[in-house]
Amino acid sequence: MPLSRLNKEQLQAATAPLGHNLVIASAGTGKTSTIVGRIAYLLEEGIKPEEILLLTFTNKAAQEMKERVAGVLPSARNIEAGTFHAVSYRWLKKLNKNIVLKQPKDLKILFRSIYDKRDFLRLRGEEKPYSANYLFDLYSLFLNSNVSDFGEWLTERAPLQEEYILVYESIFDEYEEIKRAHGLVDFNSLLIRMIEELKNGIEVPFKEVLVDEYQDTNPLQNELIENIKQTSLFCVGDYDQSIYAFNGADISIISTFDKRYADANVFTLKKNYRSYGEILEIANKVIANNPRIYPKSLEVTRGFSGEWPKVLYYNDTFEEYRDVANRILNSLTPRDEIAVLFRNNSSADAIEAMLREKGIECRRKGGVSFFDSREIKITLDLLTFMVNPKDIMAFIHIFEHAKGVGSAIANEIFEALMTLGDGDPKKGFLNPDLSKKVFNKKKTSYQLGLFDDFTQLGSVSKFKSVGMDEVFLANPILKHPKLSVEGGEFLYNFYKLIKRVNKLKNPMSVYNEIIESKTFKHIISNIAKERAKDKNGKIVEERYHEALEKIENKVKVLGNLLKNYSDLEKFLNAMVLGANEMSEGRGVNLLTVHASKGLEFKEVYLVDLMEKRFPNIKLSKPAGGIEEERRLFYVAVTRAKDRLFLCLAKNDRIRNMSYEPSRFLSEAGYKVAEK
Repeated sequence: MPLSRLNKEQLQAATAPLGHNLVIASAGTGKTSTIVGRIAYLLEEGIKPEEILLLTFTNKAAQEMKERVAGVLPSARNIEAGTFHAVSYRWLKKLNKNIVLKQPKDLKILFRSIYDKRDFLRLRGEEKPYSANYLFDLYSLFLNSNVSDFGEWLTERAPLQEEYILVYESIFDEYEEIKRAHGLVDFNSLLIRMIEELKNGIEVPFKEVLVDEYQDTNPLQNELIENIKQTSLFCVGDYDQSIYAFNGADISIISTFDKRYADANVFTLKKNYRSYGEILEIANKVIANNPRIYPKSLEVTRGFSGEWPKVLYYNDTFEEYRDVANRILNSLTPRDEIAVLFRNNSSADAIEAMLREKGIECRRKGGVSFFDSREIKITLDLLTFMVNPKDIMAFIHIFEHAKGVGSAIANEIFEALMTLGDGDPKKGFLNPDLSKKVFNKKKTSYQLGLFDDFTQLGSVSKFKSVGMDEVFLANPILKHPKLSVEGGEFLYNFYKLIKRVNKLKNPMSVYNEIIESKTFKHIISNIAKERAKDKNGKIVEERYHEALEKIENKVKVLGNLLKNYSDLEKFLNAMVLGANEMSEGRGVNLLTVHASKGLEFKEVYLVDLMEKRFPNIKLSKPAGGIEEERRLFYVAVTRAKDRLFLCLAKNDRIRNMSYEPSRFLSEAGYKVAEK
């Protein structure tokens, strides 16, 4: 039974009475076992599985916890579990809400197409305006902060940007308007919509809500938790591992738990089952320099190995990375049990190169995953448009592959198709209402950066040489003034693909039609050409055929996944919700400290422990400053089970910079001397 395996501290927490319970679970203290034990306890006490909600930061974690309890109590498979976003999505679908879930990186393209319609050159003030990408990320951070007034929020953070506030807000308004019109939701919108439903009084059956990684919740997620009218709340986290302030996580949520809930019980798990005593001693020494929110320290259960973590000091970062690679080459530890951790991704390229040079396999978490590759993304976009032709993002992604058609023009063509098809772009292709006018003059607003750009419509005569049929030549979308012949031909081939797919019902038939189409072959050929260029920009024929074959093989993998689904929409939803958690590769793990959280390895190399690199005050200042950096160091050190190496260098020849040793080394009790 899950409860019988718990130690005294874990058992006390897992069997706490219903109410407001917080469990401070330090690194390696059996957090997951405690949550599993709690679920088992609730079920044994007669609470129905449907009355339990488990909120986690990955769907994989939720599934693993459910399965562990279900091994003993099969009914555990019926509890509601998943990320904040996955649970909200399922509930909104149950409420028959018309929503289409999109990854933030996809919606960023829509955002950019709206941003690009503003002429910032005419508005340029004392400081440059933010780029589209930065403004998109800033908007997400603003939403996560759960503050109501963007103007006040931005003025406090960046006073010199105040002159652009009206323009920024107009971009946000148009972006939200388009999302609403097409039922598009990103992860932030999911939570906002779910909170609205909860505030409007929808019934939820939950008696207890369990929250994993509670220290990483942001104000928006916390509002969701507080709006679920539950009898009991059971939160598990560790303030010393709160390292996502840059992403909106608010450490005050965990630190004020016992002040916000009058009946709060706070439990502390201290026994570490992961690391040897020498490693824990370093972690404890450094983190003790941060304010203690709740009293705790890690207790050793594995004993001491007799080997203190070594400090390796080099003259140059290249020497550092080369020696790390040599040590790994000669190590007896299995490759997948070794990790190289770094504060900044910029360290990873040289480390990876050194490892590969020595024939050491490695994998970088956070690199281009299967689902982030362009060929998989475009295949999913084509499938998505066939299921839901109102999906503006899928359309924009597809038509960015047409020559001369950027996101702004694609957006305008899509809106024209919506008009011609009475709200259905597919109908706008196949049976347009020719009485409707498209590409009308746009509003001009100097204040908001909007200026008229449709001065005259284009001619369709240039497209007759492409061999289009008369029906399609009559479609007004060909009159877009900036549409090139190549862009028009791409539109025509896409129109023919829609005609063929429109008669099909079986998901695999739709998939096969797409990958055999001229549209798809044109797109993957261009991707292969880009990957086949040499350093002078010339396409190497042999490389081109190799790249094309790899692309086709990768797309076949997606087809094999699709074979397990009879409903294309369910397949696409599963791909969107699960893509971030799927990764490929094997060998030595190359990870940022952020990406290493929740993982453990027998042997860890923590590199670039120099001031300005780690800690990196410049990166952390907008978030949690030196305290956040110290928590990052604590997380990094406590990933190591058996062996830990602390690496640094005096110089970086690429950046032409010299460095002082990280203050964390002296806080850990080391007097650093050159190797």
